[in-house]
Amino acid sequence: MKPLKIGDIEARLPIIQGGMGVAISMSGLASAVANAGGIGVISAAAIGMTEPDYMRNYRAANKRALQREIRKARSLTNGLIGVNIMMALTDHEALIQVAVEEKVDLVIMGAGLPLRIPGMLAEAGFTDFHTKLAVKVSSGKAAKLIFQYWANKYNRIPDAVVVEGPLAGGHLGFKADQVVGDVVPLRQLIEDTVAEVKAFEEKFGKEVPVIAAGGVYTGKDMYEIMQVGAKGVKFGTRFVTTHECDAALAFKETYLACKEEDITIIKSPVGLPGRVIRNEFVGEILKGNTKPFKCVWNCLSSCNYKEAPYCIALALYNASQGRMHEGFAFSGSNGYRATKISHVQEVVDEIVGEYNAEIMKRSVSTKELAAEAVA
Repeated sequence: MKPLKIGDIEARLPIIQGGMGVAISMSGLASAVANAGGIGVISAAAIGMTEPDYMRNYRAANKRALQREIRKARSLTNGLIGVNIMMALTDHEALIQVAVEEKVDLVIMGAGLPLRIPGMLAEAGFTDFHTKLAVKVSSGKAAKLIFQYWANKYNRIPDAVVVEGPLAGGHLGFKADQVVGDVVPLRQLIEDTVAEVKAFEEKFGKEVPVIAAGGVYTGKDMYEIMQVGAKGVKFGTRFVTTHECDAALAFKETYLACKEEDITIIKSPVGLPGRVIRNEFVGEILKGNTKPFKCVWNCLSSCNYKEAPYCIALALYNASQGRMHEGFAFSGSNGYRATKISHVQEVVDEIVGEYNAEIMKRSVSTKELAAEAVA
């Protein structure tokens, strides 16, 4: 298993922990993954909900909470720390600036096209900074669009690309009918993206790693997707059922009790399909029932809060705090496979062990085939 290189930073293991909000992957989980040799990622989504004054000073609370979690993670590890920021967040630009000011190693930008981010950072005075910028896409076509725009407008390209397939948890960059049944294979998305990125790598003289995400659960899965060009893998769901995950125990136990048929798709108030674990709350919203709420600010630019049947940020935060009757858990398609709560290091060791076992298995098969050919 080769290290993951993104510009001048290098993770000992090509494992990135997915950013999960609200308040699922904070400093605890991120620092543990970083200590295990991967890249730990803090989710910035509605992170200010963890601050007492969020309802009054939401913008300031988000910035303060993100700064706090980054600094706390830094105090717990010398490893690599990243931040996941949705472009759909109304204050995404301010949060990106906080991450860059705090010198995080990586910012992953998804849930929208981060076309003007380099320009925004330059206007804010950030022209030479440590933080690597990764874009999260659902297709090679989307990657090409971003790369072309950055290359033409800013004479630079992203430092990494995360390709998230239709089997991921949370909000999905696909239409509702594209995330169930016969979905486009992640390997195809990786191959397409690697091909699109190659020309830009050659033009700019830099390697841009393509990172696979969505439906990758085991080391065997990881090995197989890396054979088609992925340089790393982002695991989200796999790290939820760990002691270090920042969510409440009741949230983690939702995964342990989950059966495959409990994982379903909802239409989020932000206009995207989302993969969740069915519970009473989900059952109610699938029936079309509403959960009245007061919106203190339009935290997601794509959310029509006046017509939304419930507040998804509040539902996710409630769930993270263990109030499952007032919210729900996002989950990847493999969420039902969790059987126990482990330490992050144990999970990483298991993934690496499975990966190495697959290498040995393939090696033995190759030798056997070679022996048969000689005979």
